[in-house]
Amino acid sequence: MTEISEKKENLKMHLKDLRQTLKKMHLEVSEELILPKPDDVKKLMNKMDELLKLIESK
Repeated sequence: MTEISEKKENLKMHLKDLRQTLKKMHLEVSEELILPKPDDVKKLMNKMDELLKLIESK
């Protein structure tokens, strides 16, 4: 696997993880009327920041 394809796979994995977390939070808010914990939101924001840095470094 080339370096570029490894980076794409890594990026894809991060995006899938973020998407799954957001879907879970959305279901909790919309169906169960449970707000996410502030720490969970902060962790998600940090993951998104890391992903943005990864994208910008290319």
